[in-house]
Amino acid sequence: MDQSTPTTGQPAADETVDAPTSDRVLGAPLVELNHVNKHFGELHVLQDIDLTVHKGEVLVVIGPSGSGKSTLCRAINRLETIDDGSIAVDGKTLPEEGKALAQLRAEVGMVFQSFNLFAHKTVLDNVTLGPRKVRGMSKKDAEELARTLLDRVGVGNQAGKMPAQLSGGQQQRVAIARALAMQPKVMLFDEPTSALDPEMVNEVLDVMVALAEEGMTMIVVTHEMGFARKAAHRVVFMADGQIVEEAPPEEFFTAPKSERARDFLSKILTH
Repeated sequence: MDQSTPTTGQPAADETVDAPTSDRVLGAPLVELNHVNKHFGELHVLQDIDLTVHKGEVLVVIGPSGSGKSTLCRAINRLETIDDGSIAVDGKTLPEEGKALAQLRAEVGMVFQSFNLFAHKTVLDNVTLGPRKVRGMSKKDAEELARTLLDRVGVGNQAGKMPAQLSGGQQQRVAIARALAMQPKVMLFDEPTSALDPEMVNEVLDVMVALAEEGMTMIVVTHEMGFARKAAHRVVFMADGQIVEEAPPEEFFTAPKSERARDFLSKILTH
């Protein structure tokens, strides 16, 4: 749906669907991290991180557990505060708190490991809540948008159900629709398939690949290397709180430059 996908200056989705994601022209910088540091007590979990993500780019962040991937993702909409450095979204530095932060967060969709749906509300109500409360959308318009998005992620026939009546894969697709309903400029995914049974993983990844093909700006923390190879423009490899290496997926997976990345890939790739 046009209104849920930010303009990227790219051709329409139906013109680019056959083109590799990594071949597309990217827009201006959208998310910028400069010298970002974060400590949890004595642990330095983000160490002087510099990173720029462009409009229309799909950035996949991988690395071993404890490398700082999820903290990086959560810092981008200030679910985690940072100790120093700066983070900007579409040229605006993240505010510390208050209404300005809430407004900027509305521009950044977030999909978590756990689905975080309201258990006492229907699927439709879960998706319409943000547009009505934050965007001031009418009930009619919010429901029309929600139904379109639920259809788009393949769960349109579940709109009247409660989350507990859905499979994990269906719940995660509802969570993606809920994030899209806010019409964000960028989507953050923090291990979106890690809580799913194996047979449900692909149904969520298929939705994410479709979003990538449509030009949505995405930052994805994941262990799904197939998704990284298929959908990413760029892979960022993190270890011990640092960005160790970044490269286009084909280059990273076939010829990683760092010993740390080579060791990581040798343990997770079976071929």
